[in-house]
Parts: sequence; C-alpha cells; structure tokens
Amino acid sequence: MKFFGSILNFLQGEMTTPTSYGWFHLLTLLLVVLATVFFLKKWGNCDEKTFRRIMLFWWITVVLFEVYKQFVFSFTYADGVLTYDYQWYAFPYQFCSTPLYVVPFVAFLPEGKVRDACTFFLGLFSLFAGVAVMLYPGDVFIEMIGINIQTMVHHGSQVVFGIFSAHRILTQKKYDWKHYLGAVAVFSVMVGIALILNIVMHHALLKWGIDETFNMFYISPYHDCTLPLLSLIYPHVHPVLFIILYIIGFAIVAGIIYWAVYGVEKLVSHIQAKLVKPASDTL
Repeated sequence: MKFFGSILNFLQGEMTTPTSYGWFHLLTLLLVVLATVFFLKKWGNCDEKTFRRIMLFWWITVVLFEVYKQFVFSFTYADGVLTYDYQWYAFPYQFCSTPLYVVPFVAFLPEGKVRDACTFFLGLFSLFAGVAVMLYPGDVFIEMIGINIQTMVHHGSQVVFGIFSAHRILTQKKYDWKHYLGAVAVFSVMVGIALILNIVMHHALLKWGIDETFNMFYISPYHDCTLPLLSLIYPHVHPVLFIILYIIGFAIVAGIIYWAVYGVEKLVSHIQAKLVKPASDTL
C-alpha cells in the first residue's frame, strides 16, 4: 500500500498553477503549431493505411492520458490511508472528450458516409473545441503537473489532428455540405447521449446519496449551463428549445470553420500554383 501511495503522490506532483498566456501556455501553443506543421508536411498526403494508423496513435495517446486523469482524480493517499472518491464532474463525456469516442470510427470503419461524417466531425467540431480551450484556457489549469500536461496534450492534439483531418478531407475532394451535415448529425447524436446520461445519472446519484454535479456537455436540465453566451440563454428558455439552440449554435460555428478551412486551403493552393510555374513559363 505504501508503494502504491508513493506512485500516486508522484503522479499527483504539484506546480504553481499556470496562467493564461504564461510560459507554460505559450510553450504549449508553440508546440501545437510546430506539431501541426510537422504532421501536414510529413503525412499531409499519406496513404489511407498510414492515415488510419496516425489516427489510432492519437486515440491511444488521449485514452492513456484520460486514464491517468481519472486515476489521479479518484484516489488520494494521506497518512498511510488510501481513499477512493470518484469525481463525477470529471466523467469523460464532455464536448472536448468526443475524440475518445469518434476517432475509433475513423481508424477502423470501412470507407463510407459514417466514416466521412466522423472525419468531418474531427475537422470541424473537435477542432473548434481544441482551439477554444487553447486560446482561452479559463480554469483548466490547476496545481497538478500531470493534469496540466494532460489537458494541453488533449486539447492541443484536437487542434493538430483536427486540422490534419480537415486537410485529409480536402485532399480527397470530399469537402462539401453533405459531409458537413453528416458531422452535424454526429454532434447531434452525441448531444442526445449526453442528455440521456445527465437525466439517468442525476437520479442515480440521488439514489446513491451522492451530492455531486453531473453535467455532460453542460446541457443538464438539473444544473445551470456555464458556457459563454449559452449561460445567458439557459435560464430563459424551455430545456427542449435550449437543446435545439445548442445544436444550432455549435453547427453555425462549425459552418464558419468549414468555410474558413476551405478558404485557407484554396488560398494556399493558389499561392503554390503561382510559385511553381510550368517549365514552359520559364523558358
């Protein structure tokens, strides 16, 4: 038990809580930019088998970090006593957790509409989630070193592989509205699952005598939504209408990203075409 406690204390090592745009945050942003450029340059036009392996590598990485997160949040060791107390607010089914469930479909499903929709979801919705946290960390930083690393790896990789996925779709000439709507459908399904979990777990926790917040996707009818802007709407509308507005709002943001990514790719392709002129133009 003492050996286990020593390992736990090591995994729960502390640091001064990083600040937004402090050295830790800025270093992470730099690494995300470098990783994005690296993956696009080295594997931007890779074959299908390599792409699937890269996505599987990403999934294994975030899963291992998530296991670590659940472990250190659930156990404490003090005065020779090991205590287990699961933190239900940290249940891994938030908007930012979606790669844990969507990436396997991209890595293993055969070619088809469902896989395209999942890939598009990563290149739009998951990308937005990662960018939002990376640019505005809010309260994601704490005193625990490992959790700060975990959260930056998780959200930073959403940016890296979100852009990587969007680029993949573009190179395969699949960047159209049908696939965008497929991504919206994937998001809607996940919102529906979050709502069901919120209702079921609310009553289950009450039955178990556990007084903790369970608010996946921040859409629970029993707890306030704390997301920017949506928190202003939540108290004034019916829960069903709020869910509809929630999906529409995120779909609009994903649509903006859709056109932004499409525009950037077209601009880059145009510039490259201008720089690399045919041999006949240079004679």
